[in-house]
Amino acid sequence: MSNAKAYSTDAATSPLAPASIPRRETGPKDVHIQILFCGVCHTDLHISRNEWGGTTYPCVPGHEIVGRVIKTGAEVKHFKEGDLAAVGCMVDSCRCCENCRDGFEQFCESGTIFTYNAPDKHLGGMTYGGYSDHVVVDEAFVLRVPGNLDLAACAPLLCAGITTYSPLRHHKVGKGQKVGIVGLGGLGHMGVKFAHAFGAHVVVLTTSPGKAEDALRLGADEVVISTSPDEMKKHANSFHFILDTVSAPHDINAFFALLKRDGTLTQVGVPAQPLPVQVFSLLHNRRSFSGSLIGGIRETQEMLDFCGEHSITSDIELIPIQKINEAYERLLKSDVKYRFVIDMATLQ
Repeated sequence: MSNAKAYSTDAATSPLAPASIPRRETGPKDVHIQILFCGVCHTDLHISRNEWGGTTYPCVPGHEIVGRVIKTGAEVKHFKEGDLAAVGCMVDSCRCCENCRDGFEQFCESGTIFTYNAPDKHLGGMTYGGYSDHVVVDEAFVLRVPGNLDLAACAPLLCAGITTYSPLRHHKVGKGQKVGIVGLGGLGHMGVKFAHAFGAHVVVLTTSPGKAEDALRLGADEVVISTSPDEMKKHANSFHFILDTVSAPHDINAFFALLKRDGTLTQVGVPAQPLPVQVFSLLHNRRSFSGSLIGGIRETQEMLDFCGEHSITSDIELIPIQKINEAYERLLKSDVKYRFVIDMATLQ
């Protein structure tokens, strides 16, 4: 066992602060990674402040990890010292249930082992995340990073990227389709980039007129102000697919009305309170309402490779780790374009 420098919180009301945490020794199938950058996800804030319940303290957040391999176990086949590597939201699963065998480890029937705040079978206690200087992860859950991309801007791909890529791919978004992206934040801006790269006609649905210019810059073909009944009415019954990335309370039924016959709205934002659904909105035009949770390891690697081929990264603001608490407060105000990423070289 070794110790890692980290930032952790000891209670829902406590700020993140410097700490020392244990990391296991590098086992035969493990990859030991020096963390270079770690993205800041809204989930980090939710869990560190116990807003969803179930947080165990101390808690070290961070599941958008990009780094460099500093050691590998004797049985590791696909990584060597010096390689770039990444770790996303998961570090293990049972690997034998139907979902795991099919490449959907995020739906492991025995319980996915998430990168932080999940049971740690190696050291006991709970897993600790990427707000730290190094991490040891089983090779099966380590990903390759395209060498042609900005490493810091790659970090959010490990959560925001796969969270939006997976449902767009699953629903076969592509040329000839009209696709809506609800919300232009950390998730939404990645949804726009992917939907555009897939060849769809992309429409951003936002409550903020000031975001129109940015939406077009990111790849949107149109922008609709969702609080305008007249604008929304013009697009009724016209969308093949809508990706809703909003985690604040909102009227989801207004977006159901935009779907064509057999159209689908997939929810990836996580509002704290249930969203009221008018069932008739779904019955009309045989519309569907679905959800999606990140993606499996195989699909996450596919997404990273796609990003490398199409030069897609997240729009980020790089911060020193000493500003993480300030970043959380700004995140609550949507005061970032569009993801914070921590430069782990600042962790002294």
